[in-house]
Amino acid sequence: MKVSIFDVAKKSGLSVVTVSRVLNNSSSVRQKNKEKVLQAMKELDYHPNAAARSLARGKTGIIGLTLTTLHDSFFDAVVNEINGKLAEHGYYLALSVAKSYADTVHRPLFEEDRVDGVILLSLSPKDEDEYIIDLSKKNIPFVMIDNSERNPFVTSIIVDNFRGGYEATKHLIDLGHTEIAHIAGPEHYLSSRERERGYMAALADAGLEPYRIERGTFEIPSGYRIAMDWIAAGQLPPAIFAADDYIALGVMDACLNEGIRIPRDVSIVGFDDQVLASEFRPMLTTIRQPADKIAAMGVDLLLAAINDTSTGNVTVQIEPELIVRESTAPRKA
Repeated sequence: MKVSIFDVAKKSGLSVVTVSRVLNNSSSVRQKNKEKVLQAMKELDYHPNAAARSLARGKTGIIGLTLTTLHDSFFDAVVNEINGKLAEHGYYLALSVAKSYADTVHRPLFEEDRVDGVILLSLSPKDEDEYIIDLSKKNIPFVMIDNSERNPFVTSIIVDNFRGGYEATKHLIDLGHTEIAHIAGPEHYLSSRERERGYMAALADAGLEPYRIERGTFEIPSGYRIAMDWIAAGQLPPAIFAADDYIALGVMDACLNEGIRIPRDVSIVGFDDQVLASEFRPMLTTIRQPADKIAAMGVDLLLAAINDTSTGNVTVQIEPELIVRESTAPRKA
């Protein structure tokens, strides 16, 4: 016969209300009574129904997270870190992968009675606006990570992409390079614009002009195509800062296929520190985004909003880190 909360109350000699308070970690229960309830539960091998506990608390114990792709080891690292941090607080993560807000299949997950909060990870500007409106109407707490636009009216966590772009370019300048090209990411992403701005600022501080700027996408074929065009025209820059690792790896692939030596003939810096950055040869010099810090801050801010301990909407900026590997070297004399 299934053991119920009434059996626990009878075994402990306490009321059902007291047992319920113990199950919900209420601070109003005396330690002695708490121990009686826990002992009765142990002796009866009682395991409270998670759904019933959630209902009693008025919470689901579930956090929703939406992103557009799983084909990105940086996003994968962030999601894994978030999952671990939430588990430490007794929450489960419900993951939704949708190309856009218009993909209605996933949206029923984000309803008031199905999640306690939502994390939005690296969405397009249009989708960000749609989610913000929807979640705000439903009064569901949420945070944004790697958002495409700055928004003082929401809580968000972003990496200092300007600093990352600056440090990537300065690294090449410090190696003696004066002709430094940049392959930028899609302009509608804040991260792309800020990395390009950092590139420009580092050059300006060194008294240098941009060698050339090309607009790409965050994909290996994009970097490959641009590099092959440069090579075919005999205009391959001696130093390149790519807006992300996938672009950089595409450039490296093109160079290696054409017998161009890295870093002897061309130095290349990426951004993100994807898994492939340290597995490709030569290993890629890049700017690391700290997934652990991003995830921890995102979880902390979301739980504060859920528990009504938040001090208001904030934008937290996290510093990236230059990781020097094998794809950069001093300029040839």
